[in-house]
Formats: sequence, C-alpha cells, structure tokens
Amino acid sequence: MLCVLVTLMLATTPIYSQDSLQLTSKDSIVQSSWMFGVGYNFIDDSGDAFNDFTTIKDQWNAVAFPSRISIGRYFKSGLGLEAIGTYNNYKKGNIIDGIINPEDISYYGLDTRISYDLNKLIGETAWFDPFIGVGLGYADANNTPRGTYNAVIGFRTWFSDRWSLDLSSSGKWSFGNEASNHIQHAASVVYQFGIEKGLSKKGLEKLAMMEALEKEKQRVADSLADVQRAKDAVAMTIRLAKEKEAARLAAEENARQEVENLQKQKKDELSTLNKVYYRFNSSYLTVMDKGKLNELVAFMNKYPNTIIQVRGHADARGKAKYNDWLSERRAQTAVKYIISSGIASNRISGEGFGETQILNRCTEGVKCSSEEHKENRRTEYSLK
Repeated sequence: MLCVLVTLMLATTPIYSQDSLQLTSKDSIVQSSWMFGVGYNFIDDSGDAFNDFTTIKDQWNAVAFPSRISIGRYFKSGLGLEAIGTYNNYKKGNIIDGIINPEDISYYGLDTRISYDLNKLIGETAWFDPFIGVGLGYADANNTPRGTYNAVIGFRTWFSDRWSLDLSSSGKWSFGNEASNHIQHAASVVYQFGIEKGLSKKGLEKLAMMEALEKEKQRVADSLADVQRAKDAVAMTIRLAKEKEAARLAAEENARQEVENLQKQKKDELSTLNKVYYRFNSSYLTVMDKGKLNELVAFMNKYPNTIIQVRGHADARGKAKYNDWLSERRAQTAVKYIISSGIASNRISGEGFGETQILNRCTEGVKCSSEEHKENRRTEYSLK
C-alpha cells in the first residue's frame, strides 16, 4: 500500500533532484504579519471621478511631501485590518465638485478597512500580491466633513519579505449629507514586521514527498536482511559473471589497442614514403616518379586491407581554376599508375586540392625560387 502511495505522489507532484529535496527559505511564505506604510495619496473630487477616473489634469490633487500613513494586521486567512490617515490639498484652479476651486483647501481623511489577499484564491504569485477591500471612513473635504463607505482594489510588489511597494485606488461614497463622492489613489512603501511564516504549496508538496520517501527508506532498510541472504546465495555466480565480463572487456581492449598500434605503424611508415614532386605545369610521371609510387604499391601489398587517398597539389602560379584541374590530373595520374601495378581500384582514390594547401610562403603574387615553388607541386598519401 505504501508503494502505491509513493507512486501516486510521484505522479502528481513536481520532480525534485536529491539535492533540491529539502526545505529552504524559498519554500516558506509569510502567513501573518503587521504592515506599516508611508507614501502619497492623490484625490479626484471633481464630481465626475467615477465617470472618467483616468483624467489627471485639473482634477487630481496631491502634495509634494509624504501624505499617507497606514498600519495594519494581516492574518493567515487572507483577511487584513488596516487604519489609514491621509492629508491632501485641493489646489486652486482644479475642478472640485464640478466647479473650479477658488482657493487651496486642506483635505483630511481617516479610514479603516477590511481587505482580502487574492493570492488565497489564485495561488501564490511570488512578488505580485493583489487585494480587494471595503471599509468605513471620515473625510473633511472641500470644507465639508462627511462619513464614507469605501471600496479598494490594489496590489503590493514585494522586493523582500520586509519591503514592498503598495499601489491602490479607493472609491469613497458619502453618507449623511450631500457631499460628492471621490476617488483616492495611493502609492506607499510598506515595511512588514511581526512576521509568521508557513510552508507554501510547493513546500507542503516537498514535505509530503520527504516524509513518504523516509517511510520508503525505512521499509527498504527493514527488507535488507532478506535481500542480503538472497545475495549471499548468488554471490559466487555474480562474481564469476563479473570476472568473465572483465576478461571479455580486457580482450576487447587488447584488440582495440592492437588495431590502434597497427594504424599508427601504418601512418608512420606511410609518412616515410617518398612523395612525387611534379615538374612545372606537368602531370607526367618520370621513371623516378614511378619508382617513388612503387614504394606506395609495396606498402599497400604489405597491408592488403589498407585504403589510400592520393592528394594532388599545385603551386600558386597560374589561375586557381587551372591549378584545381592540374592537381586533380596529377592525383589521377598517380592513381592510374598504382592500379596498373596490381592494386584494386576500390583501394585507391585521388583528389586534387589546387593551390589551397601551400606549405610555404609562396602564395599567389609572392616571388619565390623554383625550388620553393617545387615544394608545393607534390602528391601526398593518406589513410582512409
């Protein structure tokens, strides 16, 4: 039954590496705390704030210094209780209650509200912490004191467990007199203290996985004695199988080493063979050239499984396209001679490289001696 439980948990939870399957600070979240905030408030009391709350010019009022202070307690349930005090100044010339304000008028507000953390519904969203709330307040606005029903929506952006930026907008509806309704926006820096933490959803999943794995380890430990007895019964068979496998691997390694040694021996011998150096503008084989190629024929007869590529080259004089053709012709001339000497055609091939692999400084346009140019009119051999 326990095995089935572990299997189901593995299928429905994230996969963790052995190193990551431990609880860390990233697996915990703040569940309750106090929050203290200081910031700014911006008020739209134009009379049509709820019709066009995006209008700023001539309608929004603010002061240049911090004008909002708040203190609140937030609980594990997601609910929060908060008290907020604000000061503002209705500017002369702005629209207040539908008319142009004739003079600067101070604004005072004291609000209480109950908020709810929407992360409790949508899941933890790391730094993004949206909330909604309702409350009651008192405001002295436009020289008209009034009680207000309030509704708020906003979010906090957390930079750490302690600090965040709080942005919100509150609608305030008057009751008890004919004062106009208004909107109050806020931006505050919030400090969190008195923190109580708990495991996040991911942390709870890790903890459940760790507990299940610990139980499984215990079950395995309890059965080790039985497993050991079974191992003792087949220990000799396993050892003999390992020895046989080790012998096979050793034989394969010896065979591989012999092949590598033979290949190295071939390369070393091939490098000692004389190369054919053609005369200028020629692919003709002289008697001396054929003697050099006979060394290659002897090499291929000595190693009958060897396949060779003949690589023809030209010096940098003349057109590159012509040199490509000439080097190819030189390579094929050597190949034809080797085939005529009894070597199977499938063991020998040729390719021309033109003037692309000059060995010295004698590239196109560089003045060199005949001997220096001759060094590049060569035919080389390579194993395939």
